[in-house]
Formats: sequence, C-alpha cells, structure tokens
Amino acid sequence: MFISDAIQQFLEHCEIEKNQSKRTLISYQHYLERFLGFADDIELDQITLNLVKKFRLHLNRYEFKPKETLSVKTQNYHMIALRAFLKFCAKNDWNTLAPEKVDLSKIEERTVEYLTRDELERLFEAVDIRKITGLRNRAILEMLYSTGLRISELVNLDRGHVNLERGEFHVRGKGQKVRIVFLSKRAIEWIKEYLNERDDGFDPLFLNHGRTREKDPDHMDLKGEHRRLTAYSIQEMVRTTALLAGITKHVTPHTLRHSFATELLLNGADIRSVQDMLGHASITTTQIYTHITNSKLREIHEKFHR
Repeated sequence: MFISDAIQQFLEHCEIEKNQSKRTLISYQHYLERFLGFADDIELDQITLNLVKKFRLHLNRYEFKPKETLSVKTQNYHMIALRAFLKFCAKNDWNTLAPEKVDLSKIEERTVEYLTRDELERLFEAVDIRKITGLRNRAILEMLYSTGLRISELVNLDRGHVNLERGEFHVRGKGQKVRIVFLSKRAIEWIKEYLNERDDGFDPLFLNHGRTREKDPDHMDLKGEHRRLTAYSIQEMVRTTALLAGITKHVTPHTLRHSFATELLLNGADIRSVQDMLGHASITTTQIYTHITNSKLREIHEKFHR
C-alpha cells in the first residue's frame, strides 16, 4: 500500500471511529502531507528509521519564511502525527516502521504565567462597567478565572448551556471530552447582571454589541450566530484591560486559566482533581504547574523549619 492511500484511511479513521475534532484532522493532514511531500508516495514498507531521521533533519532546516525555521515544538507535532499514523498502520497489520521507534525531541521544560490575587483584582476593576460591553467583559473575565475554560470553549457557549441557579454546567473540550465546570458566586452575579441588560433573544452567551449590518429578512439569523463574540475579540479585550490595569505581564485568556489552576493547587487541591477540572487528557500536562507549588513548599519550609 502507498503512503497516500494509508494516510487517507487514517484520516477517515480519526474522523469516524475516533470522532476527533476538525481541528485535529486538519493538523494531522497538514503534518502528514508534509511527510508525504518529503518522502514521495512510496510504499509503507519503505518507511524506515533512516528516512524518518532525514525528515527530522529536513524539518529542522526548513524555512517557512526567510530566516524563520520551525520551532522544536512544531517539529515534534510532525512526529506525533507520524507516530499516530504508524500506530494505525500497525493496528491494521500493514508492514511498516514500528511507531515506538519515532522519538520526540527534548524541549525546555514549560513554564506558565499566572496572575497574583492582587493582579486579578486590578484586572477586574479596570473594566468600565457603565456600558453593556463593560458588563459583558467583566462577566467574561470572572467566568474565565472561575472555570478555567479554554477560550474556544467559552466562545461556543450558549445561554442554554449555563445553569446559573446550580452554578455548574458541562462543557465539551478537546477531543470532544465532556467535563463539569463550576461558577463562583461572583461570576454568577456578573453574568446575571450582563444578561439582565440584554433585550435580545439570541442564543450566544456573549455577544458583539457593536454595530452590525442589517441582514436580509429572508435570511435573518434568528439565533444570533452572526453576533457571537469571537476568540480574537476576547483576546484583545483581555490584553487591553491588562494594560489599563498596569499589569506588565503578557496577559491572555489562557493566563486566567493558568491562574485558576495555580490558585487551586496553592490552596491544597490535589493534582488529579485539577486535571479533571482543566480537562487535561494526561496528568503530564497538568504537571506544568508543579514548579509553582514546589516553590510554595520551599517558602513554607524556610518559614517554619528551624
């Protein structure tokens, strides 16, 4: 079997049997097509460890722009896709390179940026709540910090998804995994205040309140999808609000997710529970926060040990 045919079957398997997201499928296709372009459409049994090593060297020297090369992290994404593809081949008893022979490059230990309690309060207070956009922005910030949601998860929320009476709801995250998230009392109050100011019947929880073009009445979007706030708009809002608050750190919606996890761990939550609340498939991903808690333990040791 040729590589191109096997890749097509692999992508169909990921879409149907594994029910992976469209984003994952696009990424797999992109990385595997780059491997196909390098190796040519050879037969599967011609994929050797030496060929993979040459491909890795190609990636390391590849310039997608003048004098701009792929990061080690991006190179590893290619290897992860290739390894998943080879694992699929092995499952089908197709003769090719064993997936476990494909290693990933070692990268620097990842660190996270998070906000202190003082910085968080400054961020919240920097929002001008005299207009509905300000109420919306405050509700978004409180919700991101209260739940640890990814921005993609937040923008996809509809009013009907969020149970403000119970203060909890289910969200579908990466890999279509469903988890429960919880809202703080303060987040609930701000979301309610924002929704009380709305006079529309649109579904999206957070709307773009700027001017929008009138749509053809025959094709009117009654559910308000055209007014759903975008991820880019939220990213810009968080960035500009942080500047107004005088925070010098690079603040993004994901910074609030990091702050959510850090606060839980520093206050004694176990890492498995935090893993579940963040929706991490692997505990290894959650362990990026351990260097923060380790520093806290050192402070406690130095303070109380004589």
